[in-house]
Amino acid sequence: MRQRAPYTTPGVPVSTDPPRRRPFAQTFRSLGHRDYRLWAGAAVVSNTGTWMQRVAQDWLVLVDLTADSALAVGVVTGLQFLPMVLLAPWAGLIADRFEKRRILQVSQTLQGLLALGLGLLVLAGAAQVWHVYVFALALGVVTAFDAPARQTYVTSLVPAEDLPNAIGLNAATFHLGRLLGPASAGLLIAWVGTGPVFVINAVSFAFTVVVLAITRTRSPGQGTQGLSGLERMRQAVQYVRTRGDILLVLVLVFVVGTFGLNFQLTTAVMARIEFGRGPESYGLLGTFLAVGSLTGALVAAGRRRARLRLVVGAVTAFGVASSAAALMPTYWTFAASLVLVGLASLTLMTAANATVQLSTPPELRGRVMALYFAVFIGATPVGAPLIGWIAEAWGARWTIAVGGITALLAAAGAVVFLLQRSRVELRFRSDARPHVLLLTAPKDDDTTHPTHDERVA
Repeated sequence: MRQRAPYTTPGVPVSTDPPRRRPFAQTFRSLGHRDYRLWAGAAVVSNTGTWMQRVAQDWLVLVDLTADSALAVGVVTGLQFLPMVLLAPWAGLIADRFEKRRILQVSQTLQGLLALGLGLLVLAGAAQVWHVYVFALALGVVTAFDAPARQTYVTSLVPAEDLPNAIGLNAATFHLGRLLGPASAGLLIAWVGTGPVFVINAVSFAFTVVVLAITRTRSPGQGTQGLSGLERMRQAVQYVRTRGDILLVLVLVFVVGTFGLNFQLTTAVMARIEFGRGPESYGLLGTFLAVGSLTGALVAAGRRRARLRLVVGAVTAFGVASSAAALMPTYWTFAASLVLVGLASLTLMTAANATVQLSTPPELRGRVMALYFAVFIGATPVGAPLIGWIAEAWGARWTIAVGGITALLAAAGAVVFLLQRSRVELRFRSDARPHVLLLTAPKDDDTTHPTHDERVA
């Protein structure tokens, strides 16, 4: 059948570009792939349960097992994330060498069993603070091996052109769980106590295990033949050392992660100590935070690629939002301010993750992402006890103010670093849409950044 030629206006060239997707379809396009759709659905269930457990764990230690000890909560948080630092090299090697689906099946099952064990202890009335310490440390060990495999598993579920979108939607599923989990946990704790919340989280891991079993996609390891484990890890470290952009992202993530991303601790002490509220109000603060985070995740999913300038801008926005939140006079104004804090923090986390993951070769991705998570999550064992001490010594508001101030200082340092590394020229153009052009070129001895010309306003 002869196709009708498109109607054309004389003198107007016919566009040969492919039709552009609508914004909604662009944001959720990865859900068109069956395996990713199943994975995303299971992630929402599992992440909701995980956030419920985080709220229950902190409230159990803060209220039921201690006399409002923010330091004890900080120790629990630190123990839970300490293994990310210690085990990152081995976790990255395993993620690159073995099938990621098998790794996730084992890690998700173990996380469910740990949640069940702690829940049964609480229900039996036998839980003590040291029990929570032990379970938090064990959970951290399992999560250390789970994180790099889970983050890179998505590369086997979607084609390369949809990978930035899939990473953004991954963050959306995480923060949708963050939206649903804390509020649900707060209500359940008020009604039936913390024990049942741990059991519910244990059941939620079953959804992920089932999805991993029925997906058709396989993600075999890409281990480098002929190299020992130590040599493979050294290879990844050497690669990161040659990438100035990745190093800058790691420094920013470490600073903000250490002093600013301790929400489960800071919101707990603000709700309990500063405003004298109960578990329902504490859980509601997590929901407000998640509203901003989910919004940021959906915006990130529609973004075609992440830029280094977005990471620096997100750090700046996080510093401003956190500093403002620390000054809020009432519970409800503080809760409302957390929406902006969540939006800024999620933009930072998504942009940093995508910048590192998408600019790393597939054969190194597991090891480099393990280093990234060692810095990102590993900052918590340092920051959480410190923030807990600050809460007891200086007051609850300083736990948030310190995060905002250090983020602003880190952003300022990043701008100075980038200006020193590049020749920068600003030009103002006045056309249909006035904007400023930032033209940068690397110094003669800088081979890591190609010359580029970017619109910044």
